[in-house]
Amino acid sequence: MSVSRVSQILFSRVSYAARKPQQFAAPVFRYYSYQTGNYEFLKLETAGEKKNVGIVTLNRPKVLNALCDQLMNEIIRALKHFNSDSSIAAIVLTGSEKAFAAGADIKEMKDNSYASNLKLNFIADWNVVAKSRKPIIAAVNGYALGGGNELAMMCDIIYAGDKAKFSQPEIAIGTIPGAGGTQRLTRVIGKSKAMEMILTGNMISAEEAEKSGLVSKVFPADKVVEEAVKLGEKIASHSQLIVAIAKEAVNAAYETTLQQGLLFEKRLFHSTFSLADRKEGMAAFLEKRSPRYTNQ
Repeated sequence: MSVSRVSQILFSRVSYAARKPQQFAAPVFRYYSYQTGNYEFLKLETAGEKKNVGIVTLNRPKVLNALCDQLMNEIIRALKHFNSDSSIAAIVLTGSEKAFAAGADIKEMKDNSYASNLKLNFIADWNVVAKSRKPIIAAVNGYALGGGNELAMMCDIIYAGDKAKFSQPEIAIGTIPGAGGTQRLTRVIGKSKAMEMILTGNMISAEEAEKSGLVSKVFPADKVVEEAVKLGEKIASHSQLIVAIAKEAVNAAYETTLQQGLLFEKRLFHSTFSLADRKEGMAAFLEKRSPRYTNQ
């Protein structure tokens, strides 16, 4: 079956209709709790021994978690919720075993015009995901296509299940990526590979995504969320303030020249010496004990 036909089949399954939330068993962790909230297309949980990792699970299974306006608004609201919760140090964003997200909702956007896109600044608010103060780990299973791949790339780290598939198939439906696909993908995997994916719509496997640098690690599909939570717990063992500073410094590497980036990094490094957590971290190292960070 051709790539174009595969894309058409996947996109044809994407439709927008209000539905009652589906009920699924929560992922099995040693420690987790369900978060209440008025979300139709999301499930929110906390996980980890100290319940300091937030989990946002996309939940539109009948359309492979297609990214309609309501779902994206709920994601943005959920991330703001976890960013404002001082007990949460890292966030995991995931979908189902079949699909992380099969792309933007085509039926919802098919009648858009250039003028309406400009007036509404269409999909501009998606970038809120990339601006999260707390690190986000994408735990990707199944399809991460189009907007789904772009959403994963807005996260800070991507872990993938061994059957995950990544692509930017917009070319097959007469358009191009619009939420960072041509920009973030090129910066991550290089011009030649990004051109190949974007101009053909070809899907790549989790193994190839790891090899190209798009994905950090690959795990069995039933383990990827658990491994993402473990990573979140490891991040949570450090000072939240220092983690935020480190994240800001790494992101600057994609947006500045080397010399500008080096200066920015140096100034951020200098700034850590004003923090109690920096003092505690070095003292704990010299005293051969675990640090007790207070996020100050």
